[in-house]
Amino acid sequence: MPNTVVIGKDLPDGLDFVKAIAGIDRTVFTCMKTEADTVNFESQNIFGSTWNKGSAVSAYSFFIKAETKLQKINEVIFYFDTSYFCSKFDSERTDEIAAGLDSMVNAYLYASGELLKRLEQTREKTVVTFLLREYPSKHEMLLAKTPGGAPASTIVSAAQAAFISLAESFSTNVTEKNYLSVILARCNQANELYKSEYSIAKWVSESMDAIASQKNVQTLKQATTWNKVGSKLQGGFTLFSR
Repeated sequence: MPNTVVIGKDLPDGLDFVKAIAGIDRTVFTCMKTEADTVNFESQNIFGSTWNKGSAVSAYSFFIKAETKLQKINEVIFYFDTSYFCSKFDSERTDEIAAGLDSMVNAYLYASGELLKRLEQTREKTVVTFLLREYPSKHEMLLAKTPGGAPASTIVSAAQAAFISLAESFSTNVTEKNYLSVILARCNQANELYKSEYSIAKWVSESMDAIASQKNVQTLKQATTWNKVGSKLQGGFTLFSR
């Protein structure tokens, strides 16, 4: 049974996705809003800790706690749910910039950096997934003439672009680390799985299983190519139901 770290939405906000991952034969360690929340989900194979997203030291501590609880980490999912962040940072006020950057940019930068440091030390075979659930900016809505719906705020759109850049940069590390595999995955509003956290989680789980089951080392092209959630992985990997 894989041990999976999920970084993105704190519980209980991200419960649907995390619960789905845990329900597919996995033990999950994730972020909690409060320490009191940690005892509420243990019966579902879900564990976690609080995390100061504006602190590199806190990101380091988060992974130490995850390793202590799980003993070994096989999978890490960086989940950027743009629609979710739209509900939290929906204005253009400058007083939201610092909090927004910590939650949507710094948190992922610190966590991915600390993860690479840990992998250098442990050299454990690990599958890392960057999952983006996209939401259009005002510019994109105007170009596509999309009717209805409020566009993502400027800070959310900028953070989404930063996440894409981080994912693409991180994926190039597979050329230097034969113990690392990376999946880049996007799900936009036109995707039939977009509204189902369970379906997205199921596809991600099966994709990580497919990567982990391969005997050959992942190629740079396979690691750096974006995949559509729900489709066959780029590079010929076979998805299967557990």
